[in-house]
Parts: sequence; C-alpha cells; structure tokens
Amino acid sequence: MKSNISRRTFLRKSVLAGTGLAATVGGLSGASSVFRVSQPFDTIINNGLIYTGDGTAPYRGDVGIKDGRIAALGRLGNYADHLVDVNGMVISPGFVDLHSHTDTNLFQCPRGDSRIFQGITTEAGGNCGDSPFPGKPYENAASFLEALHKQKKGINYCTFTGQGSLRSAIIGNWNTAATPAQQAAMQDLLETQLEQGSIGLSCGLEYAPGAYASNEELVGLLKVVAKHNGLFAIHMRNEDDRVEEAVTEAISIALQSGVRLQISHLKAQNFNNWHKGPALIELIEKGRRDGVDISFDRYPYIAFSTGLTSFIPLNGRQGTADDVLSRLRDKSTALEFGEYALSRFDRFGGAQNVIISACSLPANKETYMGRNLEECARLSGKRTWDFVRDLLIEERLQSGIVVFAMTEDNVRLFLSHPLGMPASDGSVYSPQGPLSETMPHPRSYGTFPRFLGKYCREEKLMDFSQAVKKITSLPASRLGLKERGLLVPGYHADIVAFDQATIMDRATFADPHRFPEGIPHVWVNGIHTIRYGSHTGALAGMVL
Repeated sequence: MKSNISRRTFLRKSVLAGTGLAATVGGLSGASSVFRVSQPFDTIINNGLIYTGDGTAPYRGDVGIKDGRIAALGRLGNYADHLVDVNGMVISPGFVDLHSHTDTNLFQCPRGDSRIFQGITTEAGGNCGDSPFPGKPYENAASFLEALHKQKKGINYCTFTGQGSLRSAIIGNWNTAATPAQQAAMQDLLETQLEQGSIGLSCGLEYAPGAYASNEELVGLLKVVAKHNGLFAIHMRNEDDRVEEAVTEAISIALQSGVRLQISHLKAQNFNNWHKGPALIELIEKGRRDGVDISFDRYPYIAFSTGLTSFIPLNGRQGTADDVLSRLRDKSTALEFGEYALSRFDRFGGAQNVIISACSLPANKETYMGRNLEECARLSGKRTWDFVRDLLIEERLQSGIVVFAMTEDNVRLFLSHPLGMPASDGSVYSPQGPLSETMPHPRSYGTFPRFLGKYCREEKLMDFSQAVKKITSLPASRLGLKERGLLVPGYHADIVAFDQATIMDRATFADPHRFPEGIPHVWVNGIHTIRYGSHTGALAGMVL
C-alpha cells in the first residue's frame, strides 16, 4: 500500500538519515488521530563556533542534545523540541575544575551558584588532604556520596580522599610516626574509599595532621592509589623558600609508587622566590622524562587563601582545637608562636599583604573582615601578632585570610605551559544566604572567565583552542572521567556557550560575590541550567 507522507516530513527524514538519526513515528494524537513525529533532538544549540575541547580549530555549526547526551554536531536545522540560537558565540564542553573545596557547601547551595555561573559543570573536591570522610562528618566515601546523590545539585561532583583525614581517623592530629600496623590500617581504609567511589588521594603537607606523615607512609598509601589508577593531588610541603625541594620530593614519591601525579596550585611564593618559576618547570619536565605521569594546576591570581592558623608553627597545631587554643593562651608558647608569625609577615612583604577574609562573630565581621592585618591591629589597639592571637582564640581558629605573595610573570608561565591547567582552589559560594557572609578569594567566582578573558583574549597567552582544552578535556582526563570533557557524540551533554568577546570575571577581592559576564548558557547533563544569564532552577548534576 502506498503511504501518504508530507513533503516536509519526507525532507526531514531524508536530512536526518544523513546524520544517522531518523525521526520516529509516535502514537495517535487523541481525537484528532493525527500522526505525531517525534523530534530527533531534545535541544539544538544553533549557530555557534564549536570548540570540541581537543585543541583543534573551531568550526561553525550546531550541537544536538538527546536524552542528556550529545547526539550530533554539524548543520542540524531546527528538528528539536527546544532551539537555542547562540548567535555565533562559542559552544564548548562544560568547564572542569579539578581542584576545589566545595564538598559539604553543596548542601548549603545545591545550585552551585559561584561554580555554575562561571561555566563549571564538573568539579573535584576533597583536596589539600581534607575530605568530609573518613570520620566526621561522614564515616566513609559511600555515606558522603550517597548523601550528595540524594541532595539534588546543579553541578557534577567527584572527590578525592584526604590523606590528612585518613591519618586523623587512624592516629589523630598528632605529630607522631605511624607504626607498621597504623600504616596498614590507613592503606586498608584508603582502599575502601577508592572502592566506594573516591577518585584518588589528596594531601596537604603544609597542614596538620597530613604534614606529620613520612615519605614511607605516603608511598605506601600511593601504591594503593596506583593500583586503582587513581590520581594523587599534592599540596606540597613547602611553596616558598623550599619549593624546589618540595617539587623534587613530590616527584620522588610518585616515581617510587607509580602513581599519577597532580601538583596542586603550583607557585613560587614570596618575593624572594619569584625567580624560581622556570626552575620549577624544569624539575617537572625532568620528572615527566623520567617516567612520572605528571601535570599541575594553578589559579589565575597573585594572592592565595588559607586559614589564619597558618601563622601557628606546625607542631603547635597538634591535637584538638582546645589543645591549640590552650597553647595560644599560654604566654611563653604564644611568644614563640609570635616570632614565627612575624617572620612569615616579613616574608610576605609585610602584614599589609594579609587580608582577613572570614570571621564568624558579628563584631569581628563588621570590624575586621576585608581589612589587612596592619589596619586590623591599628583598629584593635594591639600589636599585629597580639591581634592575630586574640582573633584566633575568639574565633576558635576558624578565621580565613587572603595573602598577596605572588607575581604575574609566574601566573602566565604556569598557565601557558602544556602540562599546566587552571583550577580554582575555591568553593561554592552564593551572593545570598549563609555562603554570602564571608569575603572569599574571588577565584571561587571568577577563575575560568578570568583565564579566558584576561589571559587568553586580552593578553594573548594562547589561542582559544588550547585554552578550552586546558579547562575541559585535559582536567577531565586527569580525573579519569568517562565521556566528559569533549563535544563528541555519545558524551554527556555538559556544555557552555560563552561570548568570546566579552567573557570576563567581575569578582574582586573587595567585592567577591559577583558573577562573571559573557556566559549566557550552561547545560548540565543536557539540562538547560543557565539560560540567558539566569539560573533555571534545574538541578541535573551527578555524583561521578
């Protein structure tokens, strides 16, 4: 029997046959009894400049999305339920942040405001040796990831296991050598976390208790990570006067264990070390030649952020918070701590380079947050160390700082290197709610648009093909993520549309809770999450 078919339907089926996607005939449409032809795509992003994320040159075309996946690329017409014309803007894979501290903040801001608005669709938490498991508040990776799975979220998330968290669970926060039995217990505990979905091990060897680990202890843990082909992300033992020795140590323990190595937020901190940037690159390149699978990341700013407790000597940070506070209240111990703190102020170039970024007590927030230590000391009528000591006691050690201690030359050097990639070292924040109440480093809001706008467009550090690769497929491959980081048919539809001419960060150190500009659209797992610069309320993120 000859069937009747409209010319439009015939043409549509003919065109789509060429893409391997044929329209399917649906059921009857109620009383009208008219055949409905289902669209081959849920969404087509039309009229874009497509960067696939592999570093190749872009091309003009459309991206089709079906069932949360990328279905086709090319000239796709209008055969979709939703059409979004991006008017020549860039269409790229969603940005991947492989070094974040978001973790439990996603429970306070499930939309992931400061992340999704800058194009981050996937990030890795649990960095610098500190993860929410094992121990408090979560017993293991499974319980934490299950809680996140139940809590709908706007971004995809995966996590490292923190080496400091492991050590704390087995030994506590004490500067004591691990016995063979304790080392075995930590290795078994790590094995469990990796089996439950953790992507690797992170450490923070400038922080207690992770810093108390010997290299023998670390190598034993890293052999477990290597067995699972996980990634080792290291905040090194030193990032200033002994930074070259710290890079050498990181490469050595990676070589001994066979683990893949990611050096976190590579820096040569303090003005007397700025010249060491090229030497650090040479050490990393040599490590690569010697057989270490190595890369590094760096945020595009000259200031770092950490806790105010960094002005307490490492041995003074042992034990519980009450143990540390009792030392601060002891006059003789506090005097010793003060000498250490003053030496650090000097190495930073002065206390005026240290900004208070977070306090919890209302009076301290009002008076000190956003001011440098010189101003704070003057307002308090105290000497600088006395102010710091008293603030640590009042805030029960929970104060944050931002420190200006780096140089733009090294930022450019590290970001431009083939083994380097941008990563925020930030977290989820929001201009509303409890996560708006501190003054965080602007990297939490602006890392990726700043990299693309300031460094790539304005300063021409690299072309956009290489830049997009550095924030998509390169970090995705380091994290071992499957079917993410590229615009390839069959991959998950994590997609960003941005304006190459206007993309830029707007967050500043004085006013950090500001979303960037030039990123009107973001899709997470095929769901339109940022539409024309506004959040749709969609929570389509996954635990990876």
